[in-house]
Amino acid sequence: MTAIAPLDPLTNPRPKAQANAPIGIFDSGIGGLSVAQEIARHLPKERIVYYADTAHVPYGPREDQDIRQLTAQAIEWLYRQGCKVAVVACNTASAFSLDYLRDYYGEEFPIIGLVPALKPAVLQTQSKTVAILATPATFRGKLIQEVMQRFALPAQVTVIPVTSLALVPFVEQGLQMSPACLATLKEILQPVVDQGADYLVLGCTHYPFLKAAIHTIFGHKLTLIDSGVPVARQTARILIKNELLFEQEQKNSVRIECYVSGNNAENLKTVLQYLIEQDLTWDIHNIALECVTKRD
Repeated sequence: MTAIAPLDPLTNPRPKAQANAPIGIFDSGIGGLSVAQEIARHLPKERIVYYADTAHVPYGPREDQDIRQLTAQAIEWLYRQGCKVAVVACNTASAFSLDYLRDYYGEEFPIIGLVPALKPAVLQTQSKTVAILATPATFRGKLIQEVMQRFALPAQVTVIPVTSLALVPFVEQGLQMSPACLATLKEILQPVVDQGADYLVLGCTHYPFLKAAIHTIFGHKLTLIDSGVPVARQTARILIKNELLFEQEQKNSVRIECYVSGNNAENLKTVLQYLIEQDLTWDIHNIALECVTKRD
């Protein structure tokens, strides 16, 4: 694998990928592995190339154009590695990049994005109050605003936006159950519970890894919803539509190949051992240095 280069005009498009090519998944960090695992479970015969831009995580506090540029570079890298589709497993990146990327690559390289799973929360809430936990940049994007206008407003459901820049670093360091993380979750979510919210939409792919911590604090006062399963189903639909679904057994293959830009593969190895389900095989690599740390 080669290092990521700036996005150039698509003057030399590669041949269309075949069904045996991997699914590409991108996130600013390792949070998108929550989505990657749902895709791996839903599509058990597919291989996944996962790129985590750990050199620039988190994206949440970044400027909009910076987010667009970093996302474009990451998707171009997945494209040049031969992936058959790309999943932008980052709500922040999806909020600013999907239209541009889809226009740029066209139908030969499908781009799948994320929107916080507000619709099911709106349809199921009993208290008519739901909360969305997301990054500031996600709330600035048009996708979440469109969903709120389309579903929450007509249903007269109150949507409480909640944000914290501290949560992503806790997940990146494997500190989800630390006293500091628990205290942060208590501080930002207690007002939501006090206002009567019964559903909490996890609007960042890092946040499903906080479910145990949230349940530890609030029990079943909040029903948690994320986008992992819907995105896995959408990925399957896109593969079938484009005749790219791989249906043969791949014996002894690594299911999730992880690549990181921050030269921190060795440090993340321990974190991933707790984040990735034991039945999924995986590797983790430093992209630039070509150093590979393999999990047995």
